[in-house]
Amino acid sequence: MKRIAVILVRGVIGANKEVKDTLRMLRLYKKNCCSVIPSTQSYVGMLDFVKDYVTWGEIDKEIFKLLLKERGKIYGNKRVTEVYIKEKANTTSDNFVEDFMSFKKNLKDIPGLKPFFRLKPPTKGFEQGGIKKQYSLGGALGYRKEAINDLIKRMI
Repeated sequence: MKRIAVILVRGVIGANKEVKDTLRMLRLYKKNCCSVIPSTQSYVGMLDFVKDYVTWGEIDKEIFKLLLKERGKIYGNKRVTEVYIKEKANTTSDNFVEDFMSFKKNLKDIPGLKPFFRLKPPTKGFEQGGIKKQYSLGGALGYRKEAINDLIKRMI
């Protein structure tokens, strides 16, 4: 089982209530918001339900470490630092990332850490198809496999 990074690509104005509720359960509140979830059957079903609004794929350890370092926030809108992780989780950030990716720890294990990451729009934009087409057709939506890592790197 792997960790999946999910990014909300389109806005939710005009979406029905079930879609908005599902996005809220995935912790995707605004555009360009990213959440890292396990690839369980229930989460995959949720992703299939909101596939017209999000893009997702398997995240690497290096990209997650970069995401946590650059875009991790504590409630109160403060940045996550190495000292904060060491103090609250009693481990270094490298060890925490290893444990997180092997499902030994969760983001809840660092008290005060927001379970989502706000990203910038991607450098050089999305693919040529825009945000209304599926990734397999040249657009930005849907399942990306390993290509999600490149998109996250451009959005950090």
